[in-house]
Amino acid sequence: MTVELGIIEGFFGRPYSWIERADMVRALAPHGYGFYLYAPKADGYLRRRWREPYPEADLEALSAFARTCRDAGVRLGVGLSPYELFRGFDGPAKDLLAAKLAQLDSLGIADLGVFFDDMKGDLPELAARQVEIVHWIAARTSAQRLIACPSYYTDDPVLDRVFGQRPANYLEDLGAGLDAGIEIMWTGEEVCSREFSPGHLARVSDQMRRKPFLWDNYPVNDGPRMSQHLHLRAFTGRPGAIAEHISGHAVNPASQAVLSRIPALTLAESYAKGADYQYGAAFRRAADAVLGSALADAVERTLLLIEDTGLKGLDEDRKTRLRARFAAFDHPAAREIVAWLDGAFDLGAEELQTQ
Repeated sequence: MTVELGIIEGFFGRPYSWIERADMVRALAPHGYGFYLYAPKADGYLRRRWREPYPEADLEALSAFARTCRDAGVRLGVGLSPYELFRGFDGPAKDLLAAKLAQLDSLGIADLGVFFDDMKGDLPELAARQVEIVHWIAARTSAQRLIACPSYYTDDPVLDRVFGQRPANYLEDLGAGLDAGIEIMWTGEEVCSREFSPGHLARVSDQMRRKPFLWDNYPVNDGPRMSQHLHLRAFTGRPGAIAEHISGHAVNPASQAVLSRIPALTLAESYAKGADYQYGAAFRRAADAVLGSALADAVERTLLLIEDTGLKGLDEDRKTRLRARFAAFDHPAAREIVAWLDGAFDLGAEELQTQ
């Protein structure tokens, strides 16, 4: 059974450049990645500053990217996070939201995400308010598909500690209230789930009254802790058997656009091969395809250091030697590793709180 694969650029920190986005779309489209959801946390016009219209230059850049996606046969989506709109969905807010939707419609987007993640959600009537907002948007957008991300998008209790206790029966009420044609995103048993099992997904499907649309937080590496590591290994814990339990699978990539293609290719292979998938061999095939054999050898030999040990565990001598090793390669992925070693992708707690 096949599953719809795509990328969701939904991480904190420095977003991709338009060139990086276009290159990723062209590189992954031949491997079954059929959608790209543009939703970087750093784009304030989609989040805390959503009430402000996009400047013309930004809109032109998005429009050009939309053409790139269409040329590659990829659905472009935009993830709109109207920050805490559910606390005051009144006339003025509706007018501003309608104006933003009109701007997004002008791009000809195929998918529209309405994301309520990473904001306070401890309101007893939260689900009902969000259902009202999503249905209001659905009646006014020209996007072909609507994808909602709940405030509590995982079983993980960390969300309750950070954003307030989730209301009782929140997921069930959201699923019962939303039109059956609207997708609902889910990150699994954890924010960054180690695996997705058929049993877990079947249970969530019952709660949502529809199959979940996976927001998979691997190989994403944002935040003060994860930005110290490069997530390059092949996907595991996503057996092909889960295809019948989900409506789509969106990969939230790492801050390093080229390196992210390595695990992305292995996920496509996992679904294609099912029970015959072998993650070690899949990694090597993907690394060769993205990096070339020589750079793939260098990366494979240092996986324990760059993925497991991480920057904080490396002394300066080891960093210097690694930097020299990868600086010798004229390849964008090698330049991403060098920049990571130099601290260019470090992300502090302040960015998590302000983006």
